[in-house]
Amino acid sequence: MDTPPPPTGSASGPTDQPVAQPAFREFFRYWLRLGFINFGGPAGQIAMMHKDIVDERGWVREKLFQRALGFCMLLPGPEAHQLAVYLGWRLHGYTGGIVAGLFFLLPSVVLMLALSWLAAAHGGVPLIQGVFRGIAGAVVAIVAQAVWRIAKKSLKHPVLYGFAAASFLMGYALRLKFPGIVVAAGLLGLWLGQVRPDIFCPKGVCEPDDVAEDLAAAPAARPWRHLARVGGVGLALWLAVALPVYLLSGPDSLLPKILSFYSRASFVTFGGAYAVLSYVSDMAMRLGWVGQEQLVLGLGLAETTPGPLIMVTQYVGFLTAWNHPGALTPLTAGILGGLLTTFGMFLPSFLLVLAGAPFIEALTANPRLRAALTGITAAVVGVILKLGVVFALATFWPKAAGGAGFVGGIGFAGGLDAFAVAVALACALALWRWNTGVHYLVLACGALGAALILVG
Repeated sequence: MDTPPPPTGSASGPTDQPVAQPAFREFFRYWLRLGFINFGGPAGQIAMMHKDIVDERGWVREKLFQRALGFCMLLPGPEAHQLAVYLGWRLHGYTGGIVAGLFFLLPSVVLMLALSWLAAAHGGVPLIQGVFRGIAGAVVAIVAQAVWRIAKKSLKHPVLYGFAAASFLMGYALRLKFPGIVVAAGLLGLWLGQVRPDIFCPKGVCEPDDVAEDLAAAPAARPWRHLARVGGVGLALWLAVALPVYLLSGPDSLLPKILSFYSRASFVTFGGAYAVLSYVSDMAMRLGWVGQEQLVLGLGLAETTPGPLIMVTQYVGFLTAWNHPGALTPLTAGILGGLLTTFGMFLPSFLLVLAGAPFIEALTANPRLRAALTGITAAVVGVILKLGVVFALATFWPKAAGGAGFVGGIGFAGGLDAFAVAVALACALALWRWNTGVHYLVLACGALGAALILVG
């Protein structure tokens, strides 16, 4: 699978080909460096890649970058990571896609394992509790800003606001599961796309302005053979990991369930890390794997590390296995749980991008697919809003979060945490007024929480 990507040019010459094809050594060094500095969540990471690859190095043209971003936003999973895989594939074939995707992840994998161990092994130390308390307040403001930004970008029509409101009510009041909400939104979007195409595309036309030329010049390779090859390699990799896990795990081990759950979750997690976390939090709490406070903390820790924000799921997998180690030591179980979570979440991202990359123009121009996925994206706004409400209640009324003080999911019996509220309000001001870097904000709030313990 190391053949270079097929060209997508016209008869008179290639269009959107790399402007300055980098040597593989230079390409390798770039992605290795990026993995250590790609802070800022998906928006910051995408902006960083655009500045480096389009503006400064000229490796791809603007038009290709934007279309690749649109393609990745159609897929479930972390769009910034998938964009890195696609750009790597475009520049150096399948090897390039794998190198870019792996180095985008590896530093955050190591850092999140260390932070997960710190939270699991020393989370009861008062000073550490103070740090985590400050981080929790910051997370509420971060999620609120994420809801605002995603809503501004996704809800371009009044009907789409209805999608968001309905998904919030289905998830929060009716407690329906995330995959059911995704399927319902996709089917409704598909139907509305036929009767009201203007809702989803300007003037009812979803094609890029030059799509006819690109589609005419699309590769003539047999698509089913390509998809079967990528799918076969992916299945072989998954089985190479899954079979030892299933065969060697003891009867009390949760490792097989962790791998199975996160492998499935990766295919329904439209909308990025916050949508993923909403789905994971619902399932993990129903199964008794982790609590709300731990999920809030995990998101805060993920904000402080480079790499995809979706790495919060590795923290959840680590704690799940740490809390239920079976015959293993908690540390061994935690490391395996975290790594299996990351493997299950990110393997499909590689496969989906590499499978669809040769057909990017056809996929991004398909009006039915665009309508269905636009409906899903709008519904995800409501899903993330529900996550923000749950996190806010767990942070501001922590003693009530266990359930005794809640009626119908809302309660105030535990007493208001004024410090957490103050931190959240201050962070909201910093985010909206000064656009402060999220990782700096989380670190500052953690330090503030520690200071409160030391002086109190």
